[in-house]
Amino acid sequence: MSFHLLKRYMPRGLYGRAALILVLPVVVVQLVVSVVFIQRHFEGVSVQMTQDVARQVRLVMAVPPGDDRAALADALDFTLRPARPDSADDVRVWYDLTAGNVTRALYDALPTLDAVELPDTRRAILTLRPEGQQAVEIELARGRLSARNPHQLFVNMVFFGGLMTVIAFIYMRNQLRPITRLAGAAEAFGRGRVVDYHPSGALEVRAAGNAFLDMRARIERQIEQRTLMLSGVSHDLRTPLTRLKLGLAFVDDEDRIPMERDVEEMGRMIDEFLSFAKGASEGEAEPTDPIALMQALVADHQREGQDVTLISAVGQGTVSLRPIAIRRAADNLIGNAVRYGTKAEVSVMLTDKSLRIRIEDDGPGIPPEQRGDAIRPFTRLDTARNQNRGSGVGLGLAIAADIARAHGGVLRLGESEKLGGLRADIVIAR
Repeated sequence: MSFHLLKRYMPRGLYGRAALILVLPVVVVQLVVSVVFIQRHFEGVSVQMTQDVARQVRLVMAVPPGDDRAALADALDFTLRPARPDSADDVRVWYDLTAGNVTRALYDALPTLDAVELPDTRRAILTLRPEGQQAVEIELARGRLSARNPHQLFVNMVFFGGLMTVIAFIYMRNQLRPITRLAGAAEAFGRGRVVDYHPSGALEVRAAGNAFLDMRARIERQIEQRTLMLSGVSHDLRTPLTRLKLGLAFVDDEDRIPMERDVEEMGRMIDEFLSFAKGASEGEAEPTDPIALMQALVADHQREGQDVTLISAVGQGTVSLRPIAIRRAADNLIGNAVRYGTKAEVSVMLTDKSLRIRIEDDGPGIPPEQRGDAIRPFTRLDTARNQNRGSGVGLGLAIAADIARAHGGVLRLGESEKLGGLRADIVIAR
């Protein structure tokens, strides 16, 4: 449970995680070294210096009160004076790192010590109450009790730790930059764009980059071969279809009409094959206003006498799209909507993070358990969408899904809450 809770607060980006891996060991090592050094050096040195001062204090206190004691105190650079009545408590400042060790060492070495005042880093005041004598104060320089400027260790630690971290981060950035370039090239190819990329960096990153280039080349060859194959087959089929149309002109009307209907259906099937072969490869990505694109598409369907309306258009701006491909995807969805229903409603929502094009109809819809199969090529859901109402080979949704994926998006199918039919959403991240 604690691991999953900690994971929520871990950096998600590569730079953040690499910086954490780099900085955390440096900080831990610096802290460990500092603690050990303070314990082994400052603590030991401070105890030795404090013991030397304590011997000098005992020497002063061994002399009877009077001028001889005062003279000896002056010779040892002590300030000797009667004790104040309010000097009965120990005093120290929070940033004095060795005050605790000094205080303990003084109490151990001076049995008559009553209070140790370390009000700052410049002076120390010792209050002694010898038995049978008047209490006295001895003021001396704070530097005589411990090593000076112990905070310099932390200053050096922070400075050199920060310097090494900056140097290491610059080197780390140069190592991570090829990875981000590879990720950018892969993301662009997933959106249907080919960007210039040359492998660089460490051997493992170069190997991954070369593998990506090989994969991209194979995919491009497969797409090109698929397009050429379907285009060739479709082109070869148009010639006999044209001859059939010419031959049907000499057939009686009673026999010609159903045969012409079959020929037209075959022509529409060939057009679907060509659209599927083109996929999202037609045209180049360019800044496109999706709202204006959908307005023009809806207007075209309305001129054809179809009940298609644009009910909502939220947001403004442009998105990097292949307008011909996106128009084909939306056109297939609208065509399915008016084919299997009586009307279609289109809405567009453009936000800072995504673009959503929604088409809803009042048709029979698609059951949830069959929506995954509906976007597969050459799938016809006779029980769900009454395929007898229109012709086709089951490529309309597959073409739309393929175009959405090529733009780095997805095609989602659901139930229209307003019309009761199918709801199709093309969602593309910006």
